[in-house]
Amino acid sequence: MNKNTFSQLAPFIQEYIYQQNWTQLRPAQIAACQVILETDAHLLIAATTAAGKTEAAFLPVLTLLHQQPVNTIGVLYIGPIKALINDQFARLTNLLKLSQIPVYHWHGDVSQNRKNQVLKNPQGILQITPESLESLLINKYQEIPRLFGNLQFIIIDEIHAFMGSQRGDQIICQLQRLEYLTKITPRRIGLSATLGDYSLAEKWLSAGTNKPVVTPQIDTEKRQIKLALEHFFDDKYDHNSPYYQSIFNLTKSCKSLIFANNRTQTESIITALRNIAKKQSFPDIYHVHHGSISASLRQIAETAMRQPDKPAVTAATLTLELGIDIGELERVIQLESPLSVSSFLQRLGRSGRRGETADMRFICAENPLSNHGLLPDQIPWQFLQCIAIIQLYLEEKWIEPINPIQYPFSLLYHQTMSIITAMGEISPAKLAKQVLEFAPFKNISQDDYLLLLRHLININHIQKNETGKLILGLAGEKVVRKFQFYAVFADSQEFLVKHGKAEIGSVVIPPTVGSQLMLAGKNWQVVEVDLQKKVISVKIVQDPKADIYDNKSSYWRGTAGNIHGKILRKMRDILLEDANYPYLQKNAISRLSTVRQLVRKYGLDKEKDKENIILLDDGRCCIFPWLGTVGYRTLERLINNFCRESLEITTIGGLNPYYLTLKLPKEKVKSVHSQITSLSQQNISPECLVIGIEAPKINKYDEFIPDALLRKTFIYDYFDPDIRLDPL
Repeated sequence: MNKNTFSQLAPFIQEYIYQQNWTQLRPAQIAACQVILETDAHLLIAATTAAGKTEAAFLPVLTLLHQQPVNTIGVLYIGPIKALINDQFARLTNLLKLSQIPVYHWHGDVSQNRKNQVLKNPQGILQITPESLESLLINKYQEIPRLFGNLQFIIIDEIHAFMGSQRGDQIICQLQRLEYLTKITPRRIGLSATLGDYSLAEKWLSAGTNKPVVTPQIDTEKRQIKLALEHFFDDKYDHNSPYYQSIFNLTKSCKSLIFANNRTQTESIITALRNIAKKQSFPDIYHVHHGSISASLRQIAETAMRQPDKPAVTAATLTLELGIDIGELERVIQLESPLSVSSFLQRLGRSGRRGETADMRFICAENPLSNHGLLPDQIPWQFLQCIAIIQLYLEEKWIEPINPIQYPFSLLYHQTMSIITAMGEISPAKLAKQVLEFAPFKNISQDDYLLLLRHLININHIQKNETGKLILGLAGEKVVRKFQFYAVFADSQEFLVKHGKAEIGSVVIPPTVGSQLMLAGKNWQVVEVDLQKKVISVKIVQDPKADIYDNKSSYWRGTAGNIHGKILRKMRDILLEDANYPYLQKNAISRLSTVRQLVRKYGLDKEKDKENIILLDDGRCCIFPWLGTVGYRTLERLINNFCRESLEITTIGGLNPYYLTLKLPKEKVKSVHSQITSLSQQNISPECLVIGIEAPKINKYDEFIPDALLRKTFIYDYFDPDIRLDPL
């Protein structure tokens, strides 16, 4: 135990440490204590999963709160999801048992009685989501100074989940609004296990303040990592396939967490494993955990995973990627590829805690290849992406940088309406001065904001009263008075699925009566659909229809995130090189060898000619851009706007971000490379990426934004105006 640091901690914390039988403080905890207790700077704790980051933040913060009690909420903790807040609330309650410091949590599942306790006697720690904090800023506007007047610290957990998003920008706006109302600048502490560029995180954390951010260099114990990657040619809708049997064998007798990239996949895998277990007389130890599963069933899954020495298997989306305590996992399974190195590390970090070896298995599957398939259809993209993500971390310790949004106009609308709602009325000049000082809006000009305000007056979302101040309009009232307004991310009106009185979960797309669906890893038949109440009544089915596993049984919508260009370039290197990877299993070794032979056959390895463009058998041209999601999107737009006529292109297709296909005359194929290369040598205005009056509505409140502003955010946040086309 570091005696100097230990002696600085509050007595109740020292007693807690003794009771927990800690023999030493971890490096992250010692470093955090030094920064918090000996400086007045903000703090960024960037350390691996299970490095003790939560305690690193709270041990020194609670010590100062114990030494200098305040008569308002002293610490504000902001978490990305309710489940994480609930988990941290339980941990903090245990830590604070011997203290006089209360801890409260506040989100949609917390009773009003508990919330009233905070409002009546605001003290200690408040744990909250951004959406509930928005509600406080609107509905308790007059009481903000009484609630937060002596706020000392703001702790933001899992900051990588917020950065580069409108929700993260919402938090920064909220913190600046708190500062505006309380006239104080609390110190900020950010926590994350997966940050690539610390300087970007420091800039985000300190946004709107003059305090520096200290990021200690933390020496963490090097964990042993066990990785394996296997590949199958299988029909994933056949539950008797080797694909499912392999996953069953890997998880049947141990504590395992299966990560899938969408909710439908989590349902399918657990349903399959449960069916196999039943046939082989194994116990039912299977659970599903995602945002459309009822809170009670998610809690049952979390409890099962925490129980020691009892096998349990849960399939999850990113809901269990974050730091919820689910005990000591023995194994993590990843179906297909995660989107990012960051996600890979988050998921890997769920196993191997407390010094144990981290064990993660990747399982990729393809439908059997056709002899007549075109080249891009014969490349196992998910399989290559797995290898690229693993290698980028093992070789370079590289993690994706998280870049800020340039023009968050949807959030600008939201914060404008939020402030007017909270204040009742405000002069245009005062509103503009306050809002445009928020760090996320630094690129937005006064002229742009004036254009937005005039548009909102025209559509009656705001209006001027007799004194010239801005107030809510009738149309605006309808938006802000709904509880969904507190969130800046798009909300789905989901249908509640019930078995008798028990809530199972929810779906976005309602099925028809008599059809079957998968939810919570079980098969259900739809008995009744109440469109008015948005309730679906179901009954359990023992023998599901064969077509339940078809893609049409997906009852959720979702969009994939962006894949960084460096991952695509690494995939290219893997294809063109002869390197071997020790974690590849038998089938995977064979699949990699086969696809490498295939690309050589087509000449993609002829680097001196930069053969990224080939002619397909069906008269189409195929481009392999290796640019990532945003770069691919930009290249596709440039080709459409500047090359369609000259190359006589009739159709542009492909699969973002892996390949583009062009339908054009065969004699024009040889001109494709030179025309695309010439684009990189021209001084093309970013505005040329937009076609005519195009103004797509992508974000939640874009329908209320003038087209001229939508085009600006479309150009600079959806595309890459500075794209480099040199790799082509």
